[in-house]
Amino acid sequence: MKLNNPQKKKVIVLGKGDLAIKVSNWFQENKKYDLILIVPVVPEPKWTGSLREWAKKNQIPLIESGHYKDISGVKYSNWEIDLAFSVFYDKIIEKWFIEKCKKILNLHNSSLPKYRGVNPINWALKNNEKEHGVTIHQIALEIDSGPIVSQVKYSIYPSFEEVRDVYQKSLDYGFLLFKKTMPILEKIEPRYQDESLVTYYNKKDKEALGERKDFTKDKSNNNL
Repeated sequence: MKLNNPQKKKVIVLGKGDLAIKVSNWFQENKKYDLILIVPVVPEPKWTGSLREWAKKNQIPLIESGHYKDISGVKYSNWEIDLAFSVFYDKIIEKWFIEKCKKILNLHNSSLPKYRGVNPINWALKNNEKEHGVTIHQIALEIDSGPIVSQVKYSIYPSFEEVRDVYQKSLDYGFLLFKKTMPILEKIEPRYQDESLVTYYNKKDKEALGERKDFTKDKSNNNL
């Protein structure tokens, strides 16, 4: 693991896709941060950009297995990190890893505490919501339950929008939120989520999405 500049904050990015690439590129170009490691989702989805290939192209070390546990191999036995940032990473983060990071954040595709868990956009459209959001929050032991650092909400239109339409908006709003949050991160006092407003869906609930379980209604219906 490279430790080039002790003045910079050491960062790990975990995740997948175009937004994770944009976030990683932002850290790489920012003089206050030293992006020392990438932990990609493995296998990577083919419908979005490859964080793994981005890391190789930019000569950023990466965990080939895609599992954050492998950071604790012999090579990385004494590592500590200033910031770990997760963008659609697919594994539950355990306590020992959280404690290794001075700060550990996740970008989630909903306006938490609503739609914790998986497929938040699909469920928002399924439930005919008129508003959705993106949240940056601290990672805690319970899924998507950590205090909120920043959040943005935006309009959605279940009558004519597909999952892929809202997903693209979430990438745009997500990166905007990230860019607006990072310069003031140390000044923000995270707020606890209102547990009375929590909704949660897991992978076992996916079939109940019906025509909203895929990126488009046609594709969902063809897979029924």
